[in-house]
Amino acid sequence: MVTLETKRKDTRKHIASVRGYIGEIVFNLQRRSLAHDQSKLEEPEVDGFYEMAQELKLSDTTYGSDEYRAILKKYKASTIQHHYENNDHHPEHFERGWYAMNYLQKLELLADWKAATMRMKDGDLRESIFKNADRFGYDDRETSNLISTAQELGWLSV
Repeated sequence: MVTLETKRKDTRKHIASVRGYIGEIVFNLQRRSLAHDQSKLEEPEVDGFYEMAQELKLSDTTYGSDEYRAILKKYKASTIQHHYENNDHHPEHFERGWYAMNYLQKLELLADWKAATMRMKDGDLRESIFKNADRFGYDDRETSNLISTAQELGWLSV
């Protein structure tokens, strides 16, 4: 007669494997959190982002507004382009943009968007996700996935 524990053996092995793989995901995300935006602490970004902050008072600016876009355009050739080139959680890092990014990069970007909304006038992660769909060209399915992930994390009200 086969015992219940014998029947569970393969399932327990599978569960242990999944836990290990999720641990690898967590480790990768932790590594990303420690490396996040470190290029902003070095030149040419440190001066450029400081100047941008002086010009663009985030707490007084609405994301995606004409004022916001004008400041980005002014600094794009120097500070911002350098930042995109050195940080793969931005779609601009890739020639193919959003769809060249993997899930870990997108999760880091979602966290970045959440943090950015906390600094901006009228900051709203849900609204940012929709605005960024237009900006980066991702589809309704991707929009839905980003919103449901943010909700699961408690970053949005239902």
